[in-house]
Amino acid sequence: MSDYCHRRSYPLRYTEFDFKDELKLSGLLGIVQEAACTSADELGFGYDALKPRGLGFIIVFTYGEIRRPVKLGDSLTVETWPLPPRHVIFERHYRVLNGAGELAAALASRWCLVDLNTFALLPPDALGQTHFSCPYRAEKTVEVPGWKIPKLGEDKRECYRMQVRNSDCDHYLHANNTRYADFFLDCFPMDGLKSVKSFSIAYGKQAKEGSELVFYRRDEGDTSVCEAHCGGELFSQFRVTFGGNE
Repeated sequence: MSDYCHRRSYPLRYTEFDFKDELKLSGLLGIVQEAACTSADELGFGYDALKPRGLGFIIVFTYGEIRRPVKLGDSLTVETWPLPPRHVIFERHYRVLNGAGELAAALASRWCLVDLNTFALLPPDALGQTHFSCPYRAEKTVEVPGWKIPKLGEDKRECYRMQVRNSDCDHYLHANNTRYADFFLDCFPMDGLKSVKSFSIAYGKQAKEGSELVFYRRDEGDTSVCEAHCGGELFSQFRVTFGGNE
């Protein structure tokens, strides 16, 4: 196994911070997504390399632990690498360091390679020689407690409804994964929102422009589970554990 690691630093913008002057979860996800994309470019299976072949990667799950809130005025450095794929799952891990070099967050994500015409899942060897020569790394930055989020069932309450707009969508014409962090955290009132300690987001179906999403929530102590439904179907899930304000 290799010791490959893509490392890049990112200045942070005012717009990436929330009302507590802490980096928004969507801001963090946007930064690690950027790191994942530039790493994939570096390894030969980035967007520009795969699109002409009718292939692409979609994210299906993200788990993260926030070790210390990132405050306004800070910067971040992200280290990331892909793990050896299993079946149709490509796993990637991230180490996020603040400006002082302290561990701010550790994340893991799962991706699937798809045929962009049918969105059928494809095995790793569909990448061809790029897969066989990729310097995959076995190290994990965090142990994921579970890659599935239990469904809420009937014991849930509706929080709000919204319609996906064009500004929510990416080049695959569905709501970008980072936008769901904002969608789900909008299920909570401002006066009760604490710093995020850990979170999971599961992406099931693609919400396209015009889709009406209905959001539900259930609380269990400091942990809450939320779901996004569309047309009576479960589209995405969110599990979050809050810590104290710092």
